[in-house]
Amino acid sequence: MSVIQSRHRVPPIVVMGVAGAGKTDIGAMLAQRLDVDFMDGDDLHPQANIDKMASGHSLSDDDRHPWLANIATWLGERTDGGAVVACSALKRIYRDQLRRACPDLVFVHLAGDREVVTERVKARAGHFMPASLVDSQYATLEPLAADEVGITLNFNATREELTDEAATWLANLD
Repeated sequence: MSVIQSRHRVPPIVVMGVAGAGKTDIGAMLAQRLDVDFMDGDDLHPQANIDKMASGHSLSDDDRHPWLANIATWLGERTDGGAVVACSALKRIYRDQLRRACPDLVFVHLAGDREVVTERVKARAGHFMPASLVDSQYATLEPLAADEVGITLNFNATREELTDEAATWLANLD
């Protein structure tokens, strides 16, 4: 049992941010640390979304709705034991859709420099998201509002530092 679990129940967690922010790595490391399930939200995209992004087109709100519904369902099935999902969750309305399924959902927002993620996305092999869409991700991004339970971390820190910061924040949630 992890330290956080011995103190209180692990809430459902979304590690959010633009493409290339490190959501999958940090989400997987955090889930392992907390001993909870992990899902890369990219694995829940309908094929039409993947095809659209792979062809260099941004997703619309309508495109994202079924994807977010899939994520909400996955999270909703794990509310008793905690779970971590990597999901861009760029807009407040997307996070609201997820919170309707999991009212106690919390967010770890990995944020930072556009040029850093552009280079990261360019360097990725075998991923459907082209670097040409990074600008549209930043244009869509609405940072966490004051009334949303979450923390924003600079993705330039090491994976271990980010995981430690997120775990410490979670351990101190009331």
